[in-house]
Amino acid sequence: MLNKKTVDDINVKGRRVLVRCDFNVPLKNGEITDETRLVQALPTIKKLIADGGKVILCSHLGKPKGEPKPELSLAPVAKRLSELLGQEVKFVPNDRVVGENVQEAAARMQEGDVILLENTRYRAEETKNGEELAQELASLCDVFVNDAFGTAHRSHSSNVGVTGYVDTCVLGYLMEKEVNYLGNAVDDPKRPFVAILGGAKVADKLNVINSLLEKCDTLIIGGGMSYTFLKAKGFEIGLSLLDETKLDYCREMIEKAENLGKQLLLPVDTVITESFPDPIDAPVETEVVDADKMPADRMGMDIGPKTVGLFSDIISKAKTVVWNGPMGVFENPVLSEGTRAIAKAVADTDAITVIGGGDSAAAVNQLGFGDRMSHISTGGGASLEFLEGKELPGVAAADDRDAE
Repeated sequence: MLNKKTVDDINVKGRRVLVRCDFNVPLKNGEITDETRLVQALPTIKKLIADGGKVILCSHLGKPKGEPKPELSLAPVAKRLSELLGQEVKFVPNDRVVGENVQEAAARMQEGDVILLENTRYRAEETKNGEELAQELASLCDVFVNDAFGTAHRSHSSNVGVTGYVDTCVLGYLMEKEVNYLGNAVDDPKRPFVAILGGAKVADKLNVINSLLEKCDTLIIGGGMSYTFLKAKGFEIGLSLLDETKLDYCREMIEKAENLGKQLLLPVDTVITESFPDPIDAPVETEVVDADKMPADRMGMDIGPKTVGLFSDIISKAKTVVWNGPMGVFENPVLSEGTRAIAKAVADTDAITVIGGGDSAAAVNQLGFGDRMSHISTGGGASLEFLEGKELPGVAAADDRDAE
């Protein structure tokens, strides 16, 4: 499906190669708690090292909002990457990302060397696709490789702007894999094709709901967003999450599914609590009620056992499953059972399974099912926009102007 040049199509020997990676990893007390994104970047980095490239890595981490924040430094990433690669990844910190020390370090590089720049979002213009930062990054390299699917849906200086100043711009292995896998799963799925959407907000998934109804056989909706759909059907949802501005939209989608002859499944029972847990993993008292019998003073937090049975039965018959968004507050041990059960159902099927990034990937990995899924996407927002049929700027920006 991918018609872009990749790292297999270029000669990097003796050339400086800037690689935009997605090292936006979770940190706790300065330690990386999930290194999945580091591991997924290794094939591209190893390829460039083996081919004699001088490899310069860059990435964002968190949301420093244009200000240097020590807790969001990429220093821990350099340390762990060195261990994973079996060679030094030299961290070259500069609060402006590119500076004199960075330029000097890049100039001294030998073939096979690897350096890592500081958090690109230390510069406010990064997220605005600022020209100055893009030019500074481009000045470091002869070749640009975009391997950051997690930010492919954003036009930032380090993944789109930089390509305007570098003659050779291609994609890395991870980006190639993501685009090909998602494209094949959605555009030419084995059927039955079941799509599962969860998470908190209907607004985040307006277009993807509409798009998936055109493509899938069954659309399952759970998580916080399901309560707006239930309200649209006239049910009492108590204190549950509600987007009143999207009630008409939900009714339209329910009607569209009926007109297309597609199944749109909503929870038939729900786990309720008095209030949202604070902190999020605090003990809570729960009760299970039918979806049409929710008390006005309670809020839905997870799908119930009847819903688990209904959804799991549909999933068991699927040949393709695309899942984006948890079924409840999976961060809480008591309220994670619905997400756990659906993860198990997806893992147990022999279907091609694609798990969207962000919370979905975190939930599946946290619950111990990650290694049983066909593919876990590295980018939640990017995978959603891809499912909507949008062109991703971070993919479109790569070309073959000087690929060799």
